[in-house]
Amino acid sequence: MSNVRVMVVDDSAAMRALFCDILDQAKGVDVVGTARNADEARDKLEELKPDVLTLDVEMPGMTGMEFLEEVMAENPLPVIMLSSITQAGTGTAEKALQLGAVHCFPKPQHTTPEEFNATVNKLGGIVIQAANGELSGGGSETGGYQSDGRIVALTGDAGGISAMREIVAAYPAACPPTLIVLDADEAAVENAVATMRPSVACQIEDAADGAMMTPGTVYLAYNPAVHVLLEAGPSPIIRLADRDPVAGVRPSADLLFGSMARAGIPAVGGVLAGKGTDGAKGVQMLSAAKASVFVHKPHDYEPGERYDAVRGLGIEVEALPQNGIADWILAQTSAEEQAAA
Repeated sequence: MSNVRVMVVDDSAAMRALFCDILDQAKGVDVVGTARNADEARDKLEELKPDVLTLDVEMPGMTGMEFLEEVMAENPLPVIMLSSITQAGTGTAEKALQLGAVHCFPKPQHTTPEEFNATVNKLGGIVIQAANGELSGGGSETGGYQSDGRIVALTGDAGGISAMREIVAAYPAACPPTLIVLDADEAAVENAVATMRPSVACQIEDAADGAMMTPGTVYLAYNPAVHVLLEAGPSPIIRLADRDPVAGVRPSADLLFGSMARAGIPAVGGVLAGKGTDGAKGVQMLSAAKASVFVHKPHDYEPGERYDAVRGLGIEVEALPQNGIADWILAQTSAEEQAAA
């Protein structure tokens, strides 16, 4: 039996080299080519005719998700998505499988000899299964998540954009209604959203006055000209307010969280790592209103001012690493888990 022919597509030269090395060492697999973007991959697919394609989710220009959709429409073949945000259960994995990928495989976070060898065996086997038609989008499970209706309210600065991306990427299509306040440059937020949008399962919208918060949508508030508040109702309604900055910040998370606490809106609140103290007093108010609250525990190289401000209040608050935030939010807001509790 001839070896399975695989092509690796990734914009990172280091990742292309790593996955080529991994797959070259896997029994029964031959790497026949690589590409750094969709345009290059499109040409080489016709020339090389691989049995299996591995594809990075996030690439400049046409994203991996957009190219996956093109491949499935024009020249279908087994595609395995490779990314740090496609591990089983994430919204990004859900979206990839909906578009036709046969499996989603996480990029290794470390490259110790033990992990490298384990990855060789696992990924090599997945590639062979894909070529033999033994995989059909079963590489990830979304868990049948259903929101219990509680609002998720988060805040961060420019440094929190990375955490926001990871949280939203992990959200399923029916994610909890989420409002994120970002004290960050508008262009930076818009660029991040443009990159994310093709790859996530949920909807991303700018917070608009009068918008009703519904499951399946993440609303972003980052316009420095207005504050954002929530008005109570069967489904809380977003309100934009033209007021002076609060402690030098607009939009202010303290103002948003305070409006939710005073209105008695069932909520989960969180402060992402960053500079300043905005959100700390608001989380304290949410906690007093019986909301579940967390603070993002930063790495040593990340600003810790917001984390220190929240922890210094002496309230009961979960301290979560970035890669644990999404799972915690989904567990807190799962209708099934709350019913079981």
